[in-house]
Formats: sequence, C-alpha cells, structure tokens
Amino acid sequence: MAFGIKRSELIAWKEKVTNGEIDFLTHYWIDERFPGCNTVTKVGCSDLDKLIAWGECYGLQEEWIHQDDTYPHFDLFGERQSKILRKENQWEQIERFKL
Repeated sequence: MAFGIKRSELIAWKEKVTNGEIDFLTHYWIDERFPGCNTVTKVGCSDLDKLIAWGECYGLQEEWIHQDDTYPHFDLFGERQSKILRKENQWEQIERFKL
C-alpha cells in the first residue's frame, strides 16, 4: 500500500518516465516481506537501456527491474535507497521522508 504522495507527484513521475527520463518517486509503503522498511523509492524510465545503465552505476541488476509495460522501475528501500538518493541529490525526498 502506498501513501504520503500527492496525485500531482505521481502524474509528474509517470510523465517523466514515459518521456524516457530517469525519475524518482518516494512514498510511504508497508509490505510484510520487508520488515523495518517503511518507504520505497521507485526509479523509473521507459528507456530500458537507459534504466539498466543507470542501475549498473549503483550495482543494481537488470533482473531487479519491475517490468511494468508502461512504467518500468527499480524499487529502492533501506540503506541502498538512502545512499542512492543522496548521490542523486534528491534532498527534498530525503528530508520529507526522513531518510
């Protein structure tokens, strides 16, 4: 279940992803499979080659991409999420979600 984002933020993320840009969307998230993680960052891009190359820079494997037909993305959480957001200067999301 996702919460803590505005509809306009989701729409903007979808537009950027569809246009072949790498974009970040962090939201609160609860999933029993991942205890201790209460946020996730979706890093999406419709250009799969671009997304794969971006992920390789951070040690992310191609098979970890959520293969959504319209919005393919990596799901980041935990320590990896925080480290990557910092390297990508995503300070608004870091501060807002206390990462």
